[in-house]
Amino acid sequence: MSQTVFCRKYQKELDALPFAPLPGKKGQEVQATVSRQAWEEWQALQTRLINEKHLNMLAPDSRKYLMEQLERFLDNEETDQAEGYVPRGQ
Repeated sequence: MSQTVFCRKYQKELDALPFAPLPGKKGQEVQATVSRQAWEEWQALQTRLINEKHLNMLAPDSRKYLMEQLERFLDNEETDQAEGYVPRGQ
């Protein structure tokens, strides 16, 4: 039986992440408050942002930008989108 967590993004009980997806305190916070579904959706958005905006993940500014986008995504605020991206089925 999988564990559940009250998801910060969806405001309901959903399957929990099996491990902290980030190091340190932030990773523990994400594991405790973000569902597997929300994290998988974030990973897809993060990948599009990295690729389309040509982010260098060695650069502190790029990492800071992604963390800001992560917070906005989890708080259901508007996030940047990859230009020209059209979700499947639209």
